Amino acid sequence: MNAIHERLEVQEIPEPARKLAVKAMGIDSHIDTIQRVLVMGEDLGKRWDVGHVDIPRLRAGGTHAPFFALWVPVYFSGAEAVRRTLDLRDAMQSVLDAHKDQIELATTAADIKRIVKAHKIAVFLTVEGGHTIDDDLRVLRMYYQLGIRSMTLTHSRNNNWADASTDIPEHNGLTDFGKEVVREMNRLGMLVDLSHVSDKTFYDALAVTTKPVIVSHSSMRALSNVPRNVTDEMLWALAKNGGVIGINFGEGFVNPSDAEALRSDIKTETSDSSLTGRALDDHAAEDVRKLFGTRVKVAATVDDVADHIDHAVKIAGIDHVGIGSDFDGISGPPNGLDDVSKMPALIAVLLKRGYGKRDLKKILGENFLRVIREVTGK
Repeated sequence: MNAIHERLEVQEIPEPARKLAVKAMGIDSHIDTIQRVLVMGEDLGKRWDVGHVDIPRLRAGGTHAPFFALWVPVYFSGAEAVRRTLDLRDAMQSVLDAHKDQIELATTAADIKRIVKAHKIAVFLTVEGGHTIDDDLRVLRMYYQLGIRSMTLTHSRNNNWADASTDIPEHNGLTDFGKEVVREMNRLGMLVDLSHVSDKTFYDALAVTTKPVIVSHSSMRALSNVPRNVTDEMLWALAKNGGVIGINFGEGFVNPSDAEALRSDIKTETSDSSLTGRALDDHAAEDVRKLFGTRVKVAATVDDVADHIDHAVKIAGIDHVGIGSDFDGISGPPNGLDDVSKMPALIAVLLKRGYGKRDLKKILGENFLRVIREVTGK
């Protein structure tokens, strides 16, 4: 994009939306960008024309505190899944070390506020997929020691202790060990993330947890019928728990016209691999490069995302809705929300729909900040 085109795009966003993007806390509860660092060696200090997120684009869009996900595909299992998690954590550290003046690790709500006040990006780390602990609470505790403060209980397939939303149930939700995982996360001060889990796992986790949970990157099943989205009943339960849902921007999550392609991708995803070590890494790298290939054409728009926010607010209430874009984990973001720098476009739509600044600040970050404070204790 040339400079003139970029200036024109900025001018098209109403000034109130641009100002609010700067002033709001700007938390996005799920971004998958670290795989680009691990696989392609990209420098996030540079503004890229590929992918959806880097430091310049985070600043441009007003996302001051991203949850960076250490996503481990389900074909990594056992010790290989632990190794992949550590590789991603090392890649994240390389970013933190290379750009100390711009980005810093946060492990509490107080950290986030301090770092953002210093005009730096506050990184909150999450692990995507409970299979990464290799059925060992000691591994979970070591992730905590590495600064990780959130974990999705499953990814796209069941693990040994929890059922996923996109697999055939085999545990009837959480096993006894799965309930131990939730209790240990509560004790440590880690956010329990219920995106990707089956409906039964969702309710089992709510029955066990003593702290608010999050659903980091899911949208409304009433508007787009995919299993990764949540029902109205789940939203009511989440609100009763005090938790927050981050609205996923992924094409099939927000627009029914794109949903069939998403369902097809889920069906063809494999969880079996006999590969290990470098061969397994190469296989995963190929998948990552495919994801960052040609942008998929989609029907989804900024207004579709706003529709899901409207519905979530109507059902759960303004205090339980946030942003969980899934940027760099989706192949086709909505038209008008092509990357994280375009967040003011969504703010502009929500302002036009009558949301006040106070409520928008809750959606844009304060709701998640509250949950982080309640879970971590700081």
